[in-house]
Amino acid sequence: MENSSSTAAETAADTTIRPFRIEIPQADLDDLRNRLARTRWAADVPGVPAWSRGVPTDYLRDLAAYWADGFDWREAEARLNAFPQFVTRIDGQDVHFAHVRSDRADAPALLLIHDWPGSFVQFVDVIEPLSRDFHIVVTDTPGVGFSGPLSGPGWTTGRIAGAFTELMARLGYARYGVQGNGGGAWIAAEMGRIAPDHVLGIHVNGLVTFPSEDPADFAGLTEGEQTRLARLQEFRNDKMGFNAIQSTRPQTLAFGLHDSPVGQLAWIVEKFKEWTDTASALPEDAVDRDTLLTNVSVYWFTGTAGSSANLYYEMAHDQGAWAPKERGTVPTAVAVALPSDVAIRRFAERDHHVVRWTEFERGGNFLSLEQPELLIGDVREFFASLVR
Repeated sequence: MENSSSTAAETAADTTIRPFRIEIPQADLDDLRNRLARTRWAADVPGVPAWSRGVPTDYLRDLAAYWADGFDWREAEARLNAFPQFVTRIDGQDVHFAHVRSDRADAPALLLIHDWPGSFVQFVDVIEPLSRDFHIVVTDTPGVGFSGPLSGPGWTTGRIAGAFTELMARLGYARYGVQGNGGGAWIAAEMGRIAPDHVLGIHVNGLVTFPSEDPADFAGLTEGEQTRLARLQEFRNDKMGFNAIQSTRPQTLAFGLHDSPVGQLAWIVEKFKEWTDTASALPEDAVDRDTLLTNVSVYWFTGTAGSSANLYYEMAHDQGAWAPKERGTVPTAVAVALPSDVAIRRFAERDHHVVRWTEFERGGNFLSLEQPELLIGDVREFFASLVR
């Protein structure tokens, strides 16, 4: 949290945990449908292979048409509202979360942290199964979905980690596990650094690892590791456009995404194409189409395209995020989806206390939506090994 703690006045006034229910006004649904109907469509460049320069127009037309006339937001809303949800103010920012207690009174608590461009929707398929063994807390990251828009600048990875540490303390959990993917994995690791006495263990997937400048880092890499390293280099060379924009001019981007639902749809669905299992020809081959549109709808209805993009700006301009850090001490499990991930074990072990390494032949960055049973099994086995 900023300055490591909230002011005394804020602590006294804003620690209340308030029940929350998603209730999008019908006028907002009507506005979305009208805007989709009035989309001015961009033409593809003739002769360009599909997806090589972004989302193809024909594909996006079909998906937008389904969003307007086939997708049932009220059904999706009811599914989300089946989970008890709450909002609390931490460090001046409203933080939205679902909190599902296990029938097992002695179950450990487990915090689930999503990646961009996800939201708490990313965990809808794993909440109930995991709640048989854990008290589940699922957040929307500050600035995303119902935890947005941002209340101000400065929401770095460290500040978010501090806010989530405060959230778990506010819920009465002195010891708990954390699971995160992608950017959520960075937050999870930071929570382990700032609160090692409270974090029982960290489970991550979609972890990004980087080599150092030492040539020895590249000696003896396996064929699979060389493939993942080449995949990371390809990402940095050809798939970082979204990062460059969000890290430098998020407000300019926000005008287009905030005003155009098709713009918001394209911005998110491109990542579900590129970051899911490479065996999937289309995003909905990897992730259920209605769940994908539920996630996009959350961004749209909450107007958090801009504030979520600002999180990239904060990270890029946070000197502390890129400064050398001490190796994490909390036991850490890394789940690797071989078709799409870039994590290399020796680099992960350099930065984290890795005690479990699992490789899956299927899946991608959004493992909780693509292969929920694989993720559930790995999470259960890891934390069971820590609480025996």
